Amino acid sequence: MRECEAWRNLRHRNLLKIITSCSSIDFQGNPFKALVYEFMPNGSLHDWLHSSGNTSRLNLLQMIKILIDVANALDYIHNHCLPTIIHGDLKPSNILLDNDMVAHVGDFEYGLGSEMTSNGDIYSFGILVLEAMTGKHPTDDIFNEDLCLHKFASRALLDNVIDIIDVNILNLYQDDRIVLQNNEENAKKIEECLTLTIKIGVACSMDSPTQRMDVKKVVRELQRILDTLENIYGTLFIIQV
Repeated sequence: MRECEAWRNLRHRNLLKIITSCSSIDFQGNPFKALVYEFMPNGSLHDWLHSSGNTSRLNLLQMIKILIDVANALDYIHNHCLPTIIHGDLKPSNILLDNDMVAHVGDFEYGLGSEMTSNGDIYSFGILVLEAMTGKHPTDDIFNEDLCLHKFASRALLDNVIDIIDVNILNLYQDDRIVLQNNEENAKKIEECLTLTIKIGVACSMDSPTQRMDVKKVVRELQRILDTLENIYGTLFIIQV
């Protein structure tokens, strides 16, 4: 009921719409409460990142657009709602995709007290970016007390970021190298976009809340990356046609 009350005044294209709520008794005689959301035919981001049965993969353009959608949703609930709303549980399974692959954030915990802050959402968003770009779950077996997803990505920034990019994104990118091989400038720009995206993930998931990137800056930086990629791939499409 608290979620429904908070949701009543929310209006944003990247937030999942609640159709209704229901309260009843389940088949075992226990109290049952549920929220009925708008159906999202393309499932969750988690399905696309980690489901072994899903043969379709997200390309770089799709991934950046999804990350922008999520960042816009956070900007809205953090900076354009009164009172400010904290999601509190941002992760790939709570990001659903519609027919057009537009991302919708749902399943809020709605933290409004001192225990939850917008900085916590930014941290979760940073981890989400790194998970999306590397294809590695934060609880992956390679991570232990000495290594986490944030450190894994931070170290790659000092060496070669391409080495940690999800093989599925990289394979789609490598397919384009056939067209890009005669245009080293565009190939370099794409690699720079990959690096910049990882930098955003690292900046948002810093240990110190005060060092984390502001969500408005996140939106601007991701949009700049998307503009670069759309210019490149728009040119490629014309060439291929």
